[in-house]
Amino acid sequence: MAGTDRQRELITGGPAIILMEPQLGENIGMVARAMANFGLSNLRIVNPRDGWPNEKAISAASRADHVIEGAKVFETLEEATADLSFVFATTARPRDGHKPVRGPVEAGAVLRSRENAGEKTGILFGRERIGLRNWEVGLADEIVTFPVNPAYASLNIAQAVLLMSYEWLKSGLADPHETAFSAPEVEPAPKADLHGLFGQIEEGLDARGYFRSDDKRMKAIDNLRAVLTRPGFSTDEINVLRGVFASFDRFDRSGNRSSKAERGPDAADAMSGDEA
Repeated sequence: MAGTDRQRELITGGPAIILMEPQLGENIGMVARAMANFGLSNLRIVNPRDGWPNEKAISAASRADHVIEGAKVFETLEEATADLSFVFATTARPRDGHKPVRGPVEAGAVLRSRENAGEKTGILFGRERIGLRNWEVGLADEIVTFPVNPAYASLNIAQAVLLMSYEWLKSGLADPHETAFSAPEVEPAPKADLHGLFGQIEEGLDARGYFRSDDKRMKAIDNLRAVLTRPGFSTDEINVLRGVFASFDRFDRSGNRSSKAERGPDAADAMSGDEA
């Protein structure tokens, strides 16, 4: 699968993801996939409607085998959380009571801090249709809710797990702007290469009568050079552009070779590496 590399380190551990009476095996599988994406592996399932193991869950997990194979099934929520010292309950609805309510970014930081201190933590997710009951939320320590459209706040279980899993992984990054890979370093071309590009383009425009007067010529050249100096082209990029512009002299609009091309390649052709 795209993006899967079995040769690289597999991140595991983290807070337990607890699913309360999930109905569809496909949803459990997509939860496992979301967990694997962001380095979580402790899946706990309370009283799944269609039993366990579930072939549809395995299929939907898209090779998140370590999560599926390590999943534990419990009959009650109390059993599923018995060894945990801190649990977040996820909900989109206001609840009676006095539990602290946090957003996903803050919740991720809280979980990271507690896990780093050696605590065992978990995040509780409700059923597909009705979510969590009040007494189930009551067994959690705090509530986490997502900033969603208030008129359409219902999330699929896998979507909710994905959001929290992402915030969990992000909370462990040294830099919140860190990415899995970055663009290659590009060394700007020396000015001599850029000056050669200017000369080639300006010569071609002169030959085609682009400049109507000397005053307009100088203004157009200033604008053109301002545009071409802004990107910070590398030498390879300049050579690509010179090859493109050189092709305009080798062929006319009908695709036939021009008379200039018949006289042989010019200096720009040689620099671009193209053959006439």
